[in-house]
Amino acid sequence: MIRQPTLFIPHGGGPCFFMEWDPPDAWDRHRAFLEGLPQLLPGKPKALLVISGHWEEPVFTVQSNPAPPLLFDYYGFPPHTYELSWPAPGDPALAGRVRALLEEAGFRTGENAERGFDHGVFVPLKVAFPAADIPTVQLSLRSDLDPEAHLAAGRALAPLREEGVLVIGSGNSYHNLRRMLSTMRGARPVETAGRPFDRWLTTTLADPDIERRNARLARWQEAPGARESHPREEHLVPLHVAVGAAGADVGRKIFEDVVMGALESAWRFG
Repeated sequence: MIRQPTLFIPHGGGPCFFMEWDPPDAWDRHRAFLEGLPQLLPGKPKALLVISGHWEEPVFTVQSNPAPPLLFDYYGFPPHTYELSWPAPGDPALAGRVRALLEEAGFRTGENAERGFDHGVFVPLKVAFPAADIPTVQLSLRSDLDPEAHLAAGRALAPLREEGVLVIGSGNSYHNLRRMLSTMRGARPVETAGRPFDRWLTTTLADPDIERRNARLARWQEAPGARESHPREEHLVPLHVAVGAAGADVGRKIFEDVVMGALESAWRFG
């Protein structure tokens, strides 16, 4: 079995890779990064476990649907973006394994046998894995968004990497929609949004002192530009799960781009 890394990827905005934008090349670099993602892996994963910023539950809840539909949980986009398909199979056995690992670590868990893939899953993965032939399971965030709990959940899930499962945190390294939309409407930003926080993240994730790295991530709100970058942290906390599952592997930035005036980045661990 090929040991897999863990990833944190920005999933863009709505169905951004499947519609026209102004300027027309706004998402081209991001799309190219996702298209090249399989080449950054040591081999084809046995399965994908995805933690998206678009699913929160009171306890960590795993999707156990064997054939998940798509949840078009975005609004006001062109009609054709509600007809996209990405028919990746679910994996109830992996869902059970995820629950078992989390419960062994002391977490209460739940499962949802009906839920489909939200756009934090199917939008980036339709670009990265268009064949939709890898079993995929989604895991919710815990709705308190506690950073230490999400780091600990990731640590509990680390054995999956040895079993060929690719753990993906899908969010955004910058997610202040009000500022991004103001840029889209023509406001001229003084500087690239999110750069101070991105610098802090890049330094923190590359720290070889794992205890120090995780302690800093648990106090992420103290970082420069933290709350400006994340007025609410649901798009950041998937990173904490990926970092927890990384164990002693340090983070290496594998992508960055400026879109709608904001800096968005991706990291690989292992």
